[in-house]
Amino acid sequence: MNANSDRYVVGVDFGTLSGRAVVVRVADGAELGSAVHEYPHRVIDDRLPGTDVRLGPDWALQSPEDWREVLRTAVPEAIIAAGISPAQVVGIGTDFTACTVLPAAADGTPLCETEGLAARPHAWPKLWKHHAAQPHADRINAAAAKRGETWLPRYGGKISSEWQFAKALQVLEEDPEVYAAADHWIEAADWIVWQLTGVQTRNVCTAGYKAIRQDGAYPSDDFLAELNPALAGLTGKLGPEPVPLGGLAGTLSATAAGWTGLPEGIAVAVGNVDAHVTAAAADAVRPGQMVAIMGTSTCHIMPSDSLAEVPGMCGVVRDGIVPGLWGYEAGQSAVGDIFGWFVDTCVPGSYEREAERKGVSVHEHLAALAAEQAVGQHGLVVLDWHNGNRSVLVDHDLSAVVVGQTLATRPEDTYRALIEATAFGARTIVEAFESSGVPVREFVVAGGLLKNRFLMQVYADVLRRPLSVIGSEQGCALGSAIHAAVAAGAYPDITAAAAAMGKRTEAAYLPDPERADAYDRLYAEYRRLHDHFGRGEDSAGAAGAGRNDVLHRLRALRNEAGEAGA
Repeated sequence: MNANSDRYVVGVDFGTLSGRAVVVRVADGAELGSAVHEYPHRVIDDRLPGTDVRLGPDWALQSPEDWREVLRTAVPEAIIAAGISPAQVVGIGTDFTACTVLPAAADGTPLCETEGLAARPHAWPKLWKHHAAQPHADRINAAAAKRGETWLPRYGGKISSEWQFAKALQVLEEDPEVYAAADHWIEAADWIVWQLTGVQTRNVCTAGYKAIRQDGAYPSDDFLAELNPALAGLTGKLGPEPVPLGGLAGTLSATAAGWTGLPEGIAVAVGNVDAHVTAAAADAVRPGQMVAIMGTSTCHIMPSDSLAEVPGMCGVVRDGIVPGLWGYEAGQSAVGDIFGWFVDTCVPGSYEREAERKGVSVHEHLAALAAEQAVGQHGLVVLDWHNGNRSVLVDHDLSAVVVGQTLATRPEDTYRALIEATAFGARTIVEAFESSGVPVREFVVAGGLLKNRFLMQVYADVLRRPLSVIGSEQGCALGSAIHAAVAAGAYPDITAAAAAMGKRTEAAYLPDPERADAYDRLYAEYRRLHDHFGRGEDSAGAAGAGRNDVLHRLRALRNEAGEAGA
């Protein structure tokens, strides 16, 4: 009898809108029970809870209490759903969106929960898609390029406004009192582990990808002081020395045991990022296996045995996905969010009524109509920058462009064009890797958008390659559970645990050669628009002297008008 057959682990995935817990059997990765807790505050992007304090453009915050409630509600409910005894659970692992970061007091209390700071926006956790720090990221990039900082090429030549240093610089310059009060500037991925164990740890993943830690060091105080003298010393707020993924962060405290109903003293895995743990869930932890976690946004991660500089990547970090390999990350800032926005704001009531009559969602209705079209029939090309561009341009001040609309354009036309645009964005990322000497040997898809079969086929056709798919609808939570099994000592490492507990179907979607050829023509138009609006080049590839910087100018006008009307 397998020694792990009656042992279980819990994985908890903290997402953008909700948290999910899943109970997993250690022996084979079988998922026995799960539960979801929807965040009451969701994304805080209009005004602070319980106040009249308005937030500016591109702000996105969250509430720490929403995260605690996931532990109090989803974990016990998942145990009940699994039909096991809590005493059979040997470990718990967690993952988080990143870079979701918060200022905290010395004991880990979020500053938004301390007296007198609840009405200060910068005292609240900044969600990953808080993009109001773009001007600060621009300054960081310009200073790093001027100084020839050796870490900059490891991030494709630009760091993102989503990351720790840009957001910290924004806090410092817009609310220096909050910055000074923050003993810790901590990733939520590490904060939640602190809540579970009572011990502060720092995971190597977020330290490398989101806090620019390379070759054992963060950016120097000399560099930070050039940005703002008061920023020197920021690295002292980032936590202790990073520890490897799959490691033991500590054991479950009595307080956290009371929240979760799990036994005090069980293993708690080192914190991690939602996308990165998913690689283990798909058993895709070998060099060249790119995993695209497709949900509200898409994160592309891939282990490799070689180091290269890929333009516009989010980072390459040693041990960043699995110990012993280089971990690459790229991403698209909005994918499912784009489709959701379109359905919520641009679809007429007649489509909603027809979908209801057929007993399907509006998304399913639009996808069915779109699937009836030939490639290019709608006459549209879209730039998928509704939430800026993460890779390969790394510019969150960009916005979407739709070309080719006429009075004959129907909702299904635009819906299909939006899907195609996100696929073109993914192809741009894959080509950036391969042209830099980092081959993508297998493209594996995970996340909620797997349910849209039409979308998956479009991606296979646009990418001109087979798509493998994860064998779980809860990839992030399953991945965290796999890390928990390693932390509990059930497996020697992540690779062994992934082989036993992870699952995927290879080549689940195959490209159609005729559609792929047609998409090559549309993709060529996408790339012309991509470079024209995103790189400042004209149709001949020459510098456009800024004349196509219209997206940035429109963003500036919008922000000015928003501030004037606030």
